[in-house]
Amino acid sequence: MGLELFTCMMKEEWRLHSTMFGSLSFALFPVLIFGIVFMSSFLLPLFRVVLPAGDLGLITIGVFLLLGVMVGGFGLLGNEVMNRRFGQMSLLAYSARSLPLSERYIFTNFVIKDIVYYLFLWVLPFVLGFAVASPFIGVPPVYPLLLFASLTMSFLFGLSAIFLLSTVYSRSKTALAILFTAVLVIAGWAYLSYGASLADLFPPLQLLRNGTYLALFLSCILVAIPFTVSIALFTPEYTGTSKRFSNLLTPLTGKLSFFPTPPLAAKDIIDLWRSGGGVGQVLFSFLLPLGLIWFFLSVLRSLVPDYAVLLVFAVTTGIISATMYTWITSFDTFSSYACLPVSVSTLITSKICTFTVLQLVPAVFMVIVTIITGMVLYLIPAMVIWGAVSFYALSVSIYLTGLTPNILVYDVNVLLAFLVLIGVPVMVVIALAFINPYFGVAALLLGIPAFGLVSKGYKRWEGKEMASF
Repeated sequence: MGLELFTCMMKEEWRLHSTMFGSLSFALFPVLIFGIVFMSSFLLPLFRVVLPAGDLGLITIGVFLLLGVMVGGFGLLGNEVMNRRFGQMSLLAYSARSLPLSERYIFTNFVIKDIVYYLFLWVLPFVLGFAVASPFIGVPPVYPLLLFASLTMSFLFGLSAIFLLSTVYSRSKTALAILFTAVLVIAGWAYLSYGASLADLFPPLQLLRNGTYLALFLSCILVAIPFTVSIALFTPEYTGTSKRFSNLLTPLTGKLSFFPTPPLAAKDIIDLWRSGGGVGQVLFSFLLPLGLIWFFLSVLRSLVPDYAVLLVFAVTTGIISATMYTWITSFDTFSSYACLPVSVSTLITSKICTFTVLQLVPAVFMVIVTIITGMVLYLIPAMVIWGAVSFYALSVSIYLTGLTPNILVYDVNVLLAFLVLIGVPVMVVIALAFINPYFGVAALLLGIPAFGLVSKGYKRWEGKEMASF
């Protein structure tokens, strides 16, 4: 029954995405990753002039660790999966109501299915692209195997760690606060003791550099313990007491009266807050990923000025901030408004308003980071770069995905367009900031294409049938 359930879930995932934007487009997603990595591998000799091979490996490990962190919030997702909170979508995970299988067993299969898909969509094509190019760039044949093992372990560690934290969060906020404080204290002590060399102790990185069985064993233990504990703690039932909410719509609508659609923007904020995922999303999908990014960027401090690290971090924060658009588009679909005199453009406008309110979080975060790092002199360019990149990335998401950014991202055409539309301007902004930090203020010019993309997005998605999304 276990293998049959897992196989059916794999087929369900394929049908879900292939129905939305075509089997070929979904199947070409890993091919695109393969092609990008294959072509980029030939640039490694140039990268090694700027970055040592060890730092390149560290950054690659960090990217996949971050990927695991970004997708590992199964503790927040579990209740929605098991209690059919995906609109009209009925997942096999809901079969716990009708089949003689435990909810924990079904959820475990669901999580493993997602992990396998991520490995096939991201890790495997990345390694294959590098492996095919390796004979042409003088890389030993064993290195792609070590890369696959280390990237897999790095990804799984990030996923299992956030899985554990989000599961504890869903059970008890107090327990999470205690656990998170303990982790911060230990991490802070370790960083003060070892500095940037702390990353050298990370078992997946040791596996990449040394390829020892001990590093592989430690990596497996590092993944297995939090994953096992997370599954053991999982419950599909809400552990909190019943809640009664006062009328928040009216006062919040009044406070947002300067927006074009105050009631809809207020509804989005209330949905996010009352779902219980608002704080969790900020913690697991924003603060923790950016903390990891800052740690790995600190490796570059010996190669570039400190202000350059801050401004690259501002760009990264802007891109991560733009993912907040996926948070506020996950609660409803256009079909739920189809019987009301509300257009797609009106809904998108309301999401932009909500997105603007949520940007208070990254704005405060960037100010705090700038002050803590002692680079207040560069606060203005850092804030301008962050804000410009964030809203520009939002405009690209609106143009390419409309109201369904969390689904269409796996359309290969959308991903390729997104990489080009974001990558080219961002590289220009980074280059200008490296020449002179205040040249980064030129990022404000991104507002011009952003306005045009949003306007085209209104026209592109207006009148399209989105009920099936």
